[in-house]
Amino acid sequence: MNTALVCGLIIAVVLLVLLLIGTPISTAIGISSILAILPVLDTNAAFLTGAQRTFSGISVFTLIAIPFFILAGNIMNRGGIATRLINFAKVITGTIPGALAHTNVLANMLFGAISGSGVASASAMGTIIGPIEEKEGYDKDYSAAVNIASAPTGLLIPPSNVLITFSLVSGGTSVAALFMAGYIPGILWGFACMVVAFIIASKRGYKTTERIKGSKAVKTLLDAIPSLLLIVIVIGGIIKGIFTATEGSVVAVVYSLILSLFFYKTIKFSELYEIFRASAETTGIIVFLIGVSSIMAWVMAFTGIPSAISAGLLGISNNPVVILLIINIVLLFVGTFMDITPAILIFTPIFMPVCAELGMSSVQFGIMLVLNLCIGTITPPVGNILFVGVRVAKTRIEEVIKPLLLYYAVIIGVLLLVTFIPAISTFLPNLMGY
Repeated sequence: MNTALVCGLIIAVVLLVLLLIGTPISTAIGISSILAILPVLDTNAAFLTGAQRTFSGISVFTLIAIPFFILAGNIMNRGGIATRLINFAKVITGTIPGALAHTNVLANMLFGAISGSGVASASAMGTIIGPIEEKEGYDKDYSAAVNIASAPTGLLIPPSNVLITFSLVSGGTSVAALFMAGYIPGILWGFACMVVAFIIASKRGYKTTERIKGSKAVKTLLDAIPSLLLIVIVIGGIIKGIFTATEGSVVAVVYSLILSLFFYKTIKFSELYEIFRASAETTGIIVFLIGVSSIMAWVMAFTGIPSAISAGLLGISNNPVVILLIINIVLLFVGTFMDITPAILIFTPIFMPVCAELGMSSVQFGIMLVLNLCIGTITPPVGNILFVGVRVAKTRIEEVIKPLLLYYAVIIGVLLLVTFIPAISTFLPNLMGY
């Protein structure tokens, strides 16, 4: 047996066993990677290399953007931004059948982009809009399905931590290009959810809400503008080259602090400690995960695992459509039981060379990969957004899955468009000169 096959089998078997017995994903990745390299290196060299790769993997300047965007998201989550964005969305969607459901989708897209968290979006929107929908006669499971299906859009619409993670793992794909590439797929996902919500609402006779008009509409818009400006300032600054993605993350923290402490006055100074502590905990988990995943990436490269997988896939068929469908099926399956960040860290070095061989750009591949894994966040058995959305709606998974099926269908349709129409991902980056 060749080295790549032996090491690949060791990684796959050990990782699977450790995950099944409940080992934390970061620990499982580190142990399986070290064990996989033992047939090639002696014990001391394997552990020494593992330590070196862990530290080199987190000693990357761009990585600093992640904790700052996490901190900015937590500040905005606590700062009453969700309510203002919901009111803003109501101004736009007030006369459409099932208007509250459309408000939910639009608010998820906006709040997810600002907070950088699909879970936070599902929780905030489900908690605020859910009871209003129930009072207006909306079926609880319909409302929960709309909220769950649209919550991941903010993971594609920038600023997005998962796109920054992909940039690091992929060998330096431009963060700005990835940010621009996420807009159209994220908006298409949200629009697809609105189409399904509209069709169901029309059949069930869910009424529109009263449109906010006149001075009240103006006040609502003005109240939401400072929150929306975060996206404009951060993304605009990155795109225009005023600052890097890392510097933009610091700008996001400063702006969100000023907004929440002094403008909206929704956060007290005494609450900052808890916000910083929670952000540090999340950062520690993600950074350690990136560090140990660097070991796995090195082991794969050293032993030739990606090349072997690439050769195997290309040996199955010379039809790019078939190969891309296989990759999508694998990623959809992986996303149902693995969180986005570790899945990006593990599967980017495996599938990126294959897609590059087929002529797919790293930007398009990154969006395809993230979109695949986002679907996993709303899919059993481990979909964290699914579980949060069900919990805040006070319903059961088995009741929500049926209305979710139509959403799965249209979202997978968006995935296929992203996979086979490069311009959906590359048009905006190309337009901006990336």
